[in-house]
Amino acid sequence: MYAVGRSSGCFCLHPRSSLLASCCSNSLLSTVQPTVLSFSPLLAEIQAIIDMEGVFKNSDNGLLEFFKREMGFSSPRIFSRRMSASETLIKQIDLYGKLTGHHGCVNTVEFNSTGELLVSGSDDRQIMLWDWAARKLKFSYPSGHLDNIFQARIMPFTDDRKIVTSSADCQVRLSQVLENGSVETKRLSKHQGRVHRLAVEPGSPYVFYSCGEDGFVQHYDLRSNCATKLFYCSTIEKTIGGADVYARVYDIRNYEVNTSTKAGSPVDTFCARHLIGTHDAHITALAYSRMSELLISYNDELIYLFQKNMGLGPHPASSSSEDLHKLVDAQVYSGHRNSQTVKGVNFFGPNDDYILSGSDCGHIFIWKKKDGELVRLMVGDRHIVNQLEPHPTIPLLASCGIEKTIKLWAPSSNVVAPLPDNVQEIMEANRQGREDHSRVTLTPDVIMHVLRLHRRQARVYIERRYNREDVESDNDGDEGESYVLDFLTATLPRRVETPESVTLARLIV
Repeated sequence: MYAVGRSSGCFCLHPRSSLLASCCSNSLLSTVQPTVLSFSPLLAEIQAIIDMEGVFKNSDNGLLEFFKREMGFSSPRIFSRRMSASETLIKQIDLYGKLTGHHGCVNTVEFNSTGELLVSGSDDRQIMLWDWAARKLKFSYPSGHLDNIFQARIMPFTDDRKIVTSSADCQVRLSQVLENGSVETKRLSKHQGRVHRLAVEPGSPYVFYSCGEDGFVQHYDLRSNCATKLFYCSTIEKTIGGADVYARVYDIRNYEVNTSTKAGSPVDTFCARHLIGTHDAHITALAYSRMSELLISYNDELIYLFQKNMGLGPHPASSSSEDLHKLVDAQVYSGHRNSQTVKGVNFFGPNDDYILSGSDCGHIFIWKKKDGELVRLMVGDRHIVNQLEPHPTIPLLASCGIEKTIKLWAPSSNVVAPLPDNVQEIMEANRQGREDHSRVTLTPDVIMHVLRLHRRQARVYIERRYNREDVESDNDGDEGESYVLDFLTATLPRRVETPESVTLARLIV
């Protein structure tokens, strides 16, 4: 399955079918990997924590599960999977280690299929492979990209020698590690806009997909020499800034890879009920659970979980008000803020029992999936947490954000941590930020000022492109560029209320 949004900025493959979900918006993609065994050195440490008495005190079935394992009625793997979903274990998650080596913002972290290696990509355009358990860099190489790397994925069943990457330079590239340790990189294709995410077909060493801001989803088979455009996510209505509130599900079996590109026809569409027919938000991330649930994260809105029977059908615009009234509300996850950067969203736990998201406030949020209760809140970055990547087999997280380090999180604490005392203040500040941003109205004077800043930033960008060897990407001391980006983010709403503002806003975007 394949889920896509409107400008094809984020999408995700269903882990066990031919469906693809997409938000077709300037956003992120996530894929759900099949569970496989991992033999990490951390596993013994986590197992010891699972066996601690504290895990069972707050678990209704903890003692029963422990008894079953000791009596041989339950295998160690089943025991580990069940107890890894313990709320107490989640509350023991703490900073396990840091991986340092990049010289720019880290935009992507992904585990390989066994979970033994971690690959990362950054604004410095370097690809790094880590032995995360030893917290050591194993290998790094220049990607060949000309701009910030947005995602890097290790192709499964390739002995970790084939890595595909996407970037702000619109390219999708393949890197192959040779026997002598050198790396060959080549361009596979080029979109007409930035390529935010890649989706690897589970279990395939050859097939993956890319999703770009040009609205195209491209199919790749490494046994051939070219990419094929599967479909174009056309818009039903024009919206300012390319915003879109719908996640569309496509069945990729319906698309012949040898046919010419045509507008894609979704098999289903999902949207939060109060956002239907509005332009108040756009999707930044999607994720499928093992139970075919679809998780959607909106910019300057909330996170919503949809069951597979909660779709609007292929043409939501034709739904009657009576049909919309009958819709069941999706489960909501709130408290964070998703505004300044494009943030991912993910499931966590052996049975996808928890929901993960970063936030503009620099915190990592972990909610219970079943009722949306916030169970863990951790400081993950001095600025913004962008991506959280779960390990495929053990309760371990990798996170990245504006900082140049990768952080590893595991239930390594002996303390069952409660929510911080200022949790309500943090959530209220995030809520107020969302509301204030949605009420901002662009006046002509403000937009002209933004245009001047925009032109100034463009000149700086051009100079950097001509002097890339001499300029470090994403320098922490570049306060001017940071100010421009923050100003643009804070002053560009999705609603513009004057004709002059509409004209100027179109010039900006």
